[in-house]
Amino acid sequence: MMRLVIFLLTLCSPLFAAAQPNIVLIFADDLGYGDLGCFGSTKIKTPHLDKMAAEGLRLTSFYAQAVCGPSRAALMTGCYPIRIGEPGNKKNQHTVMHPKEVTMAEVLREAGYATACIGKWHLGEHAKDSPTGFDPATMPNGQGFDYFYGTPLFNGATVNVADSKFRSTILRNEQVVTPAVESWDHITQDYTREALDFIRQQREKPFFLYLAHNMPHIPLGASEKFKGKSAGGLYGDAVEEMDWSCGEIINTLRELGLAENTLVIFTSDNGPWVETKRGMEPDGKAFIPRDHSGNADPLRGYKMLTWEGGLRVPCVAWWPGKIPAGTSSDAITSTIDLLPTFASIAGGKTPSDRVIDGRDLTPLLRDPATTASPHEAFFYYCFTHLQAVRSGKWKFVRKRPAHPPWVGWSGRFAGNAVNEFSLYDLDNDIGETRNVAAEHPEVLDRLRQFAHEARMDLGDYDHTGSGARFFDGPAPARKAPGKGKGKAK
Repeated sequence: MMRLVIFLLTLCSPLFAAAQPNIVLIFADDLGYGDLGCFGSTKIKTPHLDKMAAEGLRLTSFYAQAVCGPSRAALMTGCYPIRIGEPGNKKNQHTVMHPKEVTMAEVLREAGYATACIGKWHLGEHAKDSPTGFDPATMPNGQGFDYFYGTPLFNGATVNVADSKFRSTILRNEQVVTPAVESWDHITQDYTREALDFIRQQREKPFFLYLAHNMPHIPLGASEKFKGKSAGGLYGDAVEEMDWSCGEIINTLRELGLAENTLVIFTSDNGPWVETKRGMEPDGKAFIPRDHSGNADPLRGYKMLTWEGGLRVPCVAWWPGKIPAGTSSDAITSTIDLLPTFASIAGGKTPSDRVIDGRDLTPLLRDPATTASPHEAFFYYCFTHLQAVRSGKWKFVRKRPAHPPWVGWSGRFAGNAVNEFSLYDLDNDIGETRNVAAEHPEVLDRLRQFAHEARMDLGDYDHTGSGARFFDGPAPARKAPGKGKGKAK
């Protein structure tokens, strides 16, 4: 009887009282934790996102993955990327979801939603015999989206189409509309126009809009209205234009009378690029100029690293009348939680035939002040390598060499050796500056056990997890790099 009462009360809660709500997910590319005004930026002006935060919820311990492709795969499937099946049982640095994986778009479309992906995809399998250069089954239209407009890879990538090598293309569904993007100055304006058109066209039925900006990933671009205007350089220009785009979406929702029945979430796929050197050499040539770089302050690290600055990203959730205004939560949350959360508020069904690592955040959105994290532990992977575990305020960092062989081409960014087991109290040391492992051996042991369990279930660079999914035959053997290289305990 009590369970029935609780269930009925849940149905009557603000998050469930309205008809199926619209869902807008805005995903920045390489935006740092400290790059929004509402997360501490003083150089970059983001008034629209700041207003969203003032009217909604800031999630201050919200995690993505360390790099673009795996982060998007985690977002779409609600799973750690190392768990996700890939075509041919490969495990790419940039994860390619197997067509048999179930995406949030498929969950929402099954629940009656119109679905659109506008922007960067970066989850497609290359196919030279395809007009677009990618296997259609791994592209948005094959993964649950009714409509797609955007880039198949990241800006600056090259793809082979019709035997010609071009800069990144622009696709509309399965058609190439721009064979080679010559300038990225227009891209935020283009995506915003497409997003607003979709909202207006679908205003009479529930819709899911996934707006995945290319900015502020390099090469940067900003339109004439924003270029040269930010104190944060060209990077700041790109972020401020993206902030404008968010404002346009919020204003349109208000104008159409949709605001109170629309959940909008803004976040990023990983931490920022930073000014760094090729090969991490002291006298190496600058890889990215300072005014093309983001800011993860007060966190340590940046994109491709598993220090907090690599995975912890800004997140704002906005839903007038449903999410309490001006609130914040430091509970551990993640992009993997969005699929089950969206399914919950939409009345959809998460896949029941497979493990989903994410958890439903609707209780936290409803009551952020008193709701704890649904995660006992969160696992930090760099591609396929498990490097750290967080539980509550504690973060355990495993040993690793300065230039791990398992991260391939991006090894030049991984130049932070960890020579001993480390433990950080993130509540009192958010910058991960003081190893307190010797002071808390019991905590260290508990988190090491979490790491062991993750290795057994999810896997590691040298170990295939029992819970990893393989759709194309038996699981492949995973071997450690050469003897004496990359051994981590």
